Amino acid sequence: MNNNNTTIISSDVIQPRRRIFQNYSLLWLDECMDEANKDYQNILTQLKAIADDINVFKQRDKCIDFLTDGQDIKSFLVVENATAQQIMRLINDIPQLYSVHVFSDTKSLHEELTKKWKKLRSVHANIDDLCQGLQVRVKQYNQDSIAVSFVPVNAIDSTVNLNQLEPTFMYTQIFKDILLDMEHSQQAIKQFTAYCRHLDSGSAKNIDEFEKKYDAQSAIWWYSYPSFLYSMLNYALRFMEGDTIINMGFFIHDLHQQIQQLHQQQVNSYHGKPFLVYRGQGLSKANFEKLQKTIGGLMSFNNFLSTSSEQDIALVLAWSASEDVDMVGILFVMSVDPNVKSAPFASIKELSYFKEEEEILFSMHTIFRVGAIKQIGDENQLYQVELQLTSDDDQQLRLLTDRIREETKGTTGWQRLCKLLVKIGQFNKAKELYNVLLEQISDEGEKATYYNQLGLVHLYQGDYEKAIWYYEEALEIQEKTLPSNHLDLALSYNNIGGVYNKKGEYSKALLYYEKALAIRQKTLPSDHINFAQSYNNIGCVYDYMGEYEKALSYYEKALEIRRKTLPSNHPDLAASYNNIGSVYDNMGEYSKALSYYKQGLEISQKTLPSNHPSLAVSLNNVGSVYVQMEEYGKAPSFFEKALEIRQKTLPSNHPSLATSYNNIGLVYDNMEEYSKALSSHEKALEIRQGALPSNHPDLAASYNNIGSVYLKTEEYSKALSYYEKALEIRQKTLSSNHSDLGSSYNNIGWVYRNMKDYSKALSYYERALDIKQRVLPPTHPDIKDMKDSIEIVKKQL
Repeated sequence: MNNNNTTIISSDVIQPRRRIFQNYSLLWLDECMDEANKDYQNILTQLKAIADDINVFKQRDKCIDFLTDGQDIKSFLVVENATAQQIMRLINDIPQLYSVHVFSDTKSLHEELTKKWKKLRSVHANIDDLCQGLQVRVKQYNQDSIAVSFVPVNAIDSTVNLNQLEPTFMYTQIFKDILLDMEHSQQAIKQFTAYCRHLDSGSAKNIDEFEKKYDAQSAIWWYSYPSFLYSMLNYALRFMEGDTIINMGFFIHDLHQQIQQLHQQQVNSYHGKPFLVYRGQGLSKANFEKLQKTIGGLMSFNNFLSTSSEQDIALVLAWSASEDVDMVGILFVMSVDPNVKSAPFASIKELSYFKEEEEILFSMHTIFRVGAIKQIGDENQLYQVELQLTSDDDQQLRLLTDRIREETKGTTGWQRLCKLLVKIGQFNKAKELYNVLLEQISDEGEKATYYNQLGLVHLYQGDYEKAIWYYEEALEIQEKTLPSNHLDLALSYNNIGGVYNKKGEYSKALLYYEKALAIRQKTLPSDHINFAQSYNNIGCVYDYMGEYEKALSYYEKALEIRRKTLPSNHPDLAASYNNIGSVYDNMGEYSKALSYYKQGLEISQKTLPSNHPSLAVSLNNVGSVYVQMEEYGKAPSFFEKALEIRQKTLPSNHPSLATSYNNIGLVYDNMEEYSKALSSHEKALEIRQGALPSNHPDLAASYNNIGSVYLKTEEYSKALSYYEKALEIRQKTLSSNHSDLGSSYNNIGWVYRNMKDYSKALSYYERALDIKQRVLPPTHPDIKDMKDSIEIVKKQL
């Protein structure tokens, strides 16, 4: 078997680009449509009262393509009868399809069709009935899609780290605190409407009307009005879309304030007595399982929360949700103490667009304690859940909230907001805000802080030259204004070292990391958490340089400190597990590598948003070790998930995308799908050539992998050319006993062996074996393979 060693590389981070329109899509498919017909215009006008953005299709294939392409939002489909009967078998199982509504004179078909196709929810003979049915389903969907978080009893304990909480719980709390604390100017409304027009989110008429008529006292009316606002806010809070949340910050602030004002006006009417409100909605089966494990714990609704004083209305919504096979219908029975001031709520009947509804609206991120859960009647998917509004003196909640606020310390709301944006991976918006803040300050210390943060953002985005520039600007200020042993200098040295490490300039990286360590050794106790960072970083350099024993020693020092000082689910522990896994991976101890990688992945899945870059790294690492263990069937799902995250969130030329293409290429290579392997490796090479220095080790990895494909397809001259390019880079950048150098010599030996030039093959094999025996354990499979190759070649001489 060819022993063509390959390099699998992890990557960094992220700049979300998803554009928000509304919380759902409304699709209209009519293959006989006449756009000039008055009936068509009438139907379109009435449908626009339900959704600002309507997607109209004359061809079913284009409609189906649209459905399958929409990843995050559900779609409602309006279709005429003949087409419905033909298309349902093609679309009923598409996850993005929420419901189908048929426009037909033949009402008798209703029962037959809805029994056969679960997602076909109604048949209507006239447009008024159709729109009314759609409005009910849209309301149901809006109820069901509100973001919720669960905090079990054991995660509320003050000794447990925030990273055991669901990310949306923490981030929504921080966003709420920051936005309510910030001042919003009159310009905010125009900035928001300009943002909507730029995104083409909402009809031009509604946006114009909002810009002209909106004021702080009409926030509740606009929130309840069936337009783009409610859906846009729901979507943004559900997916933590920082850009949209910031642009809607004034509206969130005004809506909260108006609810609070109404609460103060209405509180005496409750006479201090607790009362019940109700909410009917569906929960996914996964969320229902979480809810069942949260009895006695906390549940938060991460948006403004609509409830009713009428139980029957809520029960209808819960029952309707239970008809969906993927959902569990929930009737929430909420006990509310009107004296609780921390969670304002109010009856909005007088100010709402829908004045006939008995709606009680709670402010954003209201938190309840979970009580009894019981099944309603014989319905398998219908449950009643008792919730109690948390009180002002709930000590567990106060401890939790205090720790959340510690995550984003800052002297102003804008500073805290920037930190939060970096934390959740929204780097473009963070960069924009940091540049605004830089223009507004004169204090040199604050400037250095912002330069460091901008360096970090550019590092995450893979723009290493700009990252170095910002970090050096910060360092220049600090060296002029701070004592030589100041800890801020250590931080700057560490940051610069990190960029050189990413650039593959390992000697420079080591120099800066050691400067940072020297300052910390003079000023901090030996078990301080900052030492873990220094040891980890130095270990990383040695890992890349192929000095695995040194790397392992430093990584284990870092892990020891982190285990002593951090909770068991802290992301820094995930980094340590990943790094130790990497060393064992490189040393060929794959079972140990897999164990550490899986520990890192488990923490990342519990503590990070689903599109976070570090999660992609962990997924990539697990996939890579499966490749090395030749368990090729297990690797693709991990690589594909990592690629999906990176494609959604990274610029198309980011080095981490190259990592994903590289690794998928390896899987195709080992599955003997060589044309696909070559295509993936060439994509990786193209990105790396544009993003990395010409002698970067990752380029050598790409040349090596392309050479391996050509070797297996018996194109030996091409294979030799690519292998020699890889060897040239490795000879310039790696130590003389680096394992990757041994791999290059071995691969060139394979080419000469296949070309029957056995003397050259023997020379390269022997060089490869000499290196591998120095750096790998004697039981490593590479060593046995090389010894076997040498014996075979010697027999040919």
